[in-house]
Amino acid sequence: MNMLLDLYWTFVKIGCVTFGGGYAMLPILERELVDKRHWTTMDDLRDYFSIGQCTPGIIALNVSTFIGEKRRGIPGALAATVGFLTGPIVIILIIAAFLTNFATLPLVQHAFAGIRVCVCVLIVQAVLRLWKKSVVDACALGIYLVVFVLNAFSGVLPVRIPAAVLVILAGAVGIFISLRRAARAGKAGDQA
Repeated sequence: MNMLLDLYWTFVKIGCVTFGGGYAMLPILERELVDKRHWTTMDDLRDYFSIGQCTPGIIALNVSTFIGEKRRGIPGALAATVGFLTGPIVIILIIAAFLTNFATLPLVQHAFAGIRVCVCVLIVQAVLRLWKKSVVDACALGIYLVVFVLNAFSGVLPVRIPAAVLVILAGAVGIFISLRRAARAGKAGDQA
């Protein structure tokens, strides 16, 4: 029961600072879940982000569900998910009640401008961390470049490819490359 409460409160705190979407959350999730609590590894967290990108919903919410399930099964997944949702729902209700009265105030507009800058920094930090751990060889760089070009220029391409499809295709190419490398290693071992 203590672990379920711990999952709930941890994700309440994380959910309360969810600005800028999943990738902006990566440094916060890494610090809280990998460094502080040791509930997962950075490699697993990156995998959760990849899967979370392909599944419906918010990436950080999906990650909370995966972490909760890993810690305590279905009850853990529910505790983490509800915990993650609690803070944002309360904050959104409060903001919605008062925003129409305060949205035009210069102080509020400046606060939102500052939050947008902070979110950009968090996203850049997440991209740099993911880059260091993910683009480790020429094949990974090739996959990155192809996906980047397809995504960046999707507005000019005759067909727009959804991000989830790009993630699935990149995963399939990664599996193909891994199997090919294993087959080559097996042949080299047989010849030796």
